[in-house]
Amino acid sequence: MQPGISKKRRAYILLMRILMWLSVALTAGLVLFLVTYVMAKGLPEISWNLLTTKPSYLSGNIGILPDILNTVYIIIAALIFVIPLGAGAAVYLNEYARNKKLVAVIEYAAETLSGIPSIIYGLVGMLFFCSFLDMQTSLLAGALTLVIMNLPTVLRTTQESLKTVPQSYREGAFGLGAGKWRVIRTVVLPGCVDGIITGCILSVGRILGESAALLFTAGFAHAVHGFFEGLNSAGATLTVALYVYAKEQGEFGVAFAIAAILMVLTLLIQLAAMLVGRYFKKRRDL
Repeated sequence: MQPGISKKRRAYILLMRILMWLSVALTAGLVLFLVTYVMAKGLPEISWNLLTTKPSYLSGNIGILPDILNTVYIIIAALIFVIPLGAGAAVYLNEYARNKKLVAVIEYAAETLSGIPSIIYGLVGMLFFCSFLDMQTSLLAGALTLVIMNLPTVLRTTQESLKTVPQSYREGAFGLGAGKWRVIRTVVLPGCVDGIITGCILSVGRILGESAALLFTAGFAHAVHGFFEGLNSAGATLTVALYVYAKEQGEFGVAFAIAAILMVLTLLIQLAAMLVGRYFKKRRDL
């Protein structure tokens, strides 16, 4: 302790440190317990047959290959739409927009959209994409719903990354005679690509873990399709399949196996986001 501090102040500092360490221990303990419990329950249930076959109700076989493919399809479809839209909107707001009030309104709307419960997105997606646009229950309708959900995240992440590029870089490029788009393409975007890619990877994690919105829009089917045929058909992702097997069919072993797979994928996504961020940061600092 520093000299000259009163006993009452020292007691207060000690109490705050104890509370801080208790908070850290509780948080770390909960995470470790959750990961350990899910892995211990789920990993023994994972088999090659489970991963490479589709369900057959006649033979009683349970396989999650269709659910894995549906998850991959919906991630690819959502990223195809959300990355250009989110990054493009962020570039416009940060580099082109001159009406600060409009920018503030859009930023406030994006923050508001980020806090809306996902089940509301599912209801809107069902009414608009499935019914109004007549897409029916399909992976494409689910992917478009996830695009709306993740658009604020990609937009705000990209926008904050763009703000980290020093203004002097832009001014130097303009001084050399470069145009606006050339400055953005060759100076601004390369200077913040680490934040943009990290935001996109984290949005994959949110897409991977979403279930409430997909219950209304993507459906519960467990059929193997190609990419384009699958997008136009109903299909259950891994999270939806977890709900179906646990809640509807009582297959808790399969549910824990899917949970373990999702846990591993989530950890890998977080690790990839961290490694990509470090790689581009080191490359930029060179």
